[in-house]
Amino acid sequence: MTIAPAKLSDPVVRTFVTAINAGDREAFLDTLTPSATMSDDGSDRDLVQWIDKEIFGVRGRMDVQTEANGGHSLVANFTNDTWGEMRTAWRFTVEHGKITRFETGQA
Repeated sequence: MTIAPAKLSDPVVRTFVTAINAGDREAFLDTLTPSATMSDDGSDRDLVQWIDKEIFGVRGRMDVQTEANGGHSLVANFTNDTWGEMRTAWRFTVEHGKITRFETGQA
């Protein structure tokens, strides 16, 4: 069962998912602090290069299946034109209404 982005508990994570699904790179970047970091499958990545390659350049989409930890941990079916659909885990560090770090990887 999918959780609609509008039903996600944390407002900044809600905006993050909504921006991905809308293909709105600017709104996505607005959810992050200027010094935000991220990792994919345990390896730190260049955030801007990664989002362009894995999300915005290939029509990424998140269908959230579960949330925990006040909305800061998600399991989602993530789909893009490169990899198709995969089950992914997402963890967010949120401070003062902005994401300072997110970690993703296969769930």
